[in-house]
Amino acid sequence: MKLASLKHGRDGRLVVVSRDLTRATDAFIVVPTLQQALDDWERFAPALGALAEQLEHGSVPSFRFHEHDCAAPLPRAYARRHAAAWPGYQALLRQAAGAEAPAGEAGALAPAASDGFLGPRDPLSLDDPAASLDLSAGLAVITGDLPRGADAAAAAEAVRLVTLVAEVIRHDRLRPDGLDLDGAEAPALAASLAPVVVTPDELGDAWRDGSLHRPLLVSRNGKALGCPEAGADLGRSLVALVAEAARRRPLGAGTLVSAGPVSNRGIDGGPGRAAAEGGAGYACLAEARAAEALTGGWVRTPYLAAGDRLRVEMKDAGGHSIFGAIEHDVA
Repeated sequence: MKLASLKHGRDGRLVVVSRDLTRATDAFIVVPTLQQALDDWERFAPALGALAEQLEHGSVPSFRFHEHDCAAPLPRAYARRHAAAWPGYQALLRQAAGAEAPAGEAGALAPAASDGFLGPRDPLSLDDPAASLDLSAGLAVITGDLPRGADAAAAAEAVRLVTLVAEVIRHDRLRPDGLDLDGAEAPALAASLAPVVVTPDELGDAWRDGSLHRPLLVSRNGKALGCPEAGADLGRSLVALVAEAARRRPLGAGTLVSAGPVSNRGIDGGPGRAAAEGGAGYACLAEARAAEALTGGWVRTPYLAAGDRLRVEMKDAGGHSIFGAIEHDVA
């Protein structure tokens, strides 16, 4: 099933969304908010699934679904952990800066803000026009309750919903590898989720090995920045990250575990080709800039500026949007 939260109060109004994202029906008769559904998933998920099937058959009242009306699926979540799960990203940034290439696995999980997600179509405000602000696009899963020390099988069972995440990062206050001065993951100035969250079974064979295997489509001002394959070049799967998050402490229902930016390596292990050159391109501006510095000697891609329009989306094998689009105008 597919779920969304329309803008209403602090926690949104839960709706069930059709598979083609054109229609929705209120979930209030089952449960009013997504967080309440996650709190008692075993009780509410079957009823929400039945409502989803009725929506597909046209047997319940419905209305036109507009992504612009959506808040984040979880406008405020109790906790979030984030990791740079694609190691090529940090390696490329270090290489471009002349620093030693990292050895070992992808970046560690670190706490990340979750108490005020932007709506998927809300504007982004540039408080400092001179800042080196970057878009970073990736994936996120939302979990149910998970006890401390849970294994990978339990972590996989605890993944309730999957969606996309986008963050705005200030790179002029970071180390060359994209980490802050304390070695933690880069703090996001703003973060947003896709309009729609989906259960893993809705993804079919695109959800396997604990990860989502589809290209992530990222554009700026209508021009493709990249379409990297989210299931390739991972250091650790999303499910492995959930298990890692629960290694020392339990996870409460509604915890987000996110990863990004998605990053694909080139054939030689170096930077992949830009989208304009027929390659997979990039899911963040900093990686595009690093690749340009390494392959051409000069950087052409600017950081974010007022007037930019950013779009992040993922489509299924038939070309249909899975989660709807994150789209922000930079003000």
